[in-house]
Parts: sequence; structure tokens; C-alpha cells
Amino acid sequence: MSTTATLPGGPGRQSGQDILNLVLTVGLLPVLMAIVIIGTSLMSPYFLGWMNVVNILRMASFLAIIACGQAMVIIAGGFDLSVGAVVALASVVTAKAMAAAASAIGGPDILAIVIGIAAGLGSGLAVGLFNGLCVARLKVSGFVVTLGTMSATAGIGLLLTNGIPVYGMPKGFVQAIGRSQILGFPLAIYIALAVVLAMAFVQRRTLFGRYVYAIGGNQEAAVVSGVSIRRHLVGTYVLSGGLAATVGILLTALVGSGQASLGGDAMMLQSIAAAVIGGVSLRGGIGRVEVVAVAALFLTILGNALNLLHIDSRLQPIFLGLIMVLAVALDEFSRRRMSRV
Repeated sequence: MSTTATLPGGPGRQSGQDILNLVLTVGLLPVLMAIVIIGTSLMSPYFLGWMNVVNILRMASFLAIIACGQAMVIIAGGFDLSVGAVVALASVVTAKAMAAAASAIGGPDILAIVIGIAAGLGSGLAVGLFNGLCVARLKVSGFVVTLGTMSATAGIGLLLTNGIPVYGMPKGFVQAIGRSQILGFPLAIYIALAVVLAMAFVQRRTLFGRYVYAIGGNQEAAVVSGVSIRRHLVGTYVLSGGLAATVGILLTALVGSGQASLGGDAMMLQSIAAAVIGGVSLRGGIGRVEVVAVAALFLTILGNALNLLHIDSRLQPIFLGLIMVLAVALDEFSRRRMSRV
């Protein structure tokens, strides 16, 4: 007769370890997303309705675009707190430039639309270039620099509008970009897919993408290897500013006016959350934009579910904060676990 010694709490501890191993293998994100989708669909008949699904995908597209730029900055070892303010500035600049061009030029709307979009993108790229130069040239912390530009950029947007929405844009801009659909889906979804695919290609197939990983992983080693640190750091911030401006333009077309209240702190925080939940390490050097895009979809689904379930809006940031803490803790645990192997 043989006996098997069992430590107190052994079976429970083993099952808990098995669950943790499963989460580390499959990933926290798919597990959480499945729980939210299944739970909400059982509690609300409207969650899987076609209009709600389209709305979720549209809003997730905006967040995915801005989170891809944020992810590149974090992978390089930085932060971009100005993305929400850039969204607002691009919205205001696009609307004002487009309205002014339409009034001055007249004729076909296409020329005014092109001028407005170019001005909006230019404003985002300019903010990104300023951020990048301050970080790369002056050696100032990206957190501090972008915190300052966030305040300054938001102030410029308010100064240009006095807090009043800007109208007068060509109807073609609103109809073609903000309201049009292809195969039943808004144009913003296709733009987001194109951005994610392009960014994934940049990460995997270009020297820029590889050098960004190298800079974030070990900047000293990257310098020894001959990588131009300054140029690539500036490039990540310019990219982030350009993508944030793209979201500003898309939101302007959706709401039909330029507003200095678009974006803001909420979009900045959500872009960082999407990057962190999507596996981007806050220490730099790790992360994939396609996973970040999935994280953006998850956050949008979560926010939509909380609204449908009539959860107090003041409690919703608590859920987001807890998920971020859990994601960071899991990332740190995974790092320590791998280092022991």
C-alpha cells in the first residue's frame, strides 16, 4: 500500500498555478475580452445589435490609430502625453483652414478639403517634431516635455476658437469622410485597418522599426551598434503626432465641426492603457501594434458594456485603472518568470 504526501493547500495551489500558466500562455487580453463579450451579451439584448457593433468598431478605430503611435513612442522608451491635445488642435486647425479655404477659393470642395486636411496633419506633425527634438536634442524627459506641450497645445486650440465649435466646412468633407460607409462599415474602420497593417509592416520589415526596438531595449547598445538615436526618437514622436492628428480629422468629419474639446485627457489615458494592456512594456523594447489594436477594441467594448449596463460613469475609470494595474503586474511577473528559466 502506497501513500502520497500532499502539502496543505497543494491541489488548490496547483490549480491556481495552472490557471496562471494558461493566462501567461494564451494572454490576458483574449480572456478578458471573452468574459466581457459573453457576460454583456447575456445581460443586455442591445449589445450584439448591428448598430451597436458598428459603433463599437468605429470608436475602437479612433483609439487604435492613436494607440499605435503611442505604442511606438513607449517602445522607444518614451511617453507622449500630448496626443489628446493634438487631436483637439488638429480638429480646430482642420475646420478653420477648410472653412477659410472654402470661403476664399469657392469652386470645387476638393481643394478646400485637401488644404484643411493638410493643415490639420501639419499641426500634429509640428507638435510631434517639437516633442521629438526636445527629447532627442535637449535630453529632456519625454514625460515632462509632452506634459508641457499637452497644456500648450490645448491652450492654443481654445485660443483659436474661444471654446466655440468651428463650422463652415464643405459638406463633401463631412459626407465623404465622416458619414460614408463601405459594405456597411464606416470609412474610419478601413483607415484604422490600413494604419495597423502599415505600422505592423514598419515594425517587422523596416530598419526604423528594428532600431526603435533596439533603442527601447538597450539605448547604449544601440549607440555602439551605430544606430542614430536622435533621428529615430524624433521619428517616433512625429509619427505619434501625425496619427493623433489623423484621429482629430476623422472626428471632425464625424461631428461636423472643429472642437477644442475633442480628445483630451481621456483619449490620452486610453491610448496608454491600450498600449500597456496590449503588451507594450513601459520599460521599452517590447510590443506589437496589432496586439495594441486588439487592446483598443477591448477597451471600447468594455466602455460600451459598462454604459449598456448603466454603470455609473464615475466608477468606469476604476475598471480601467484596475485592468491597467493587472496588465502591468502580469507583465512584470512574466519578466521575472522568464529570467528564472
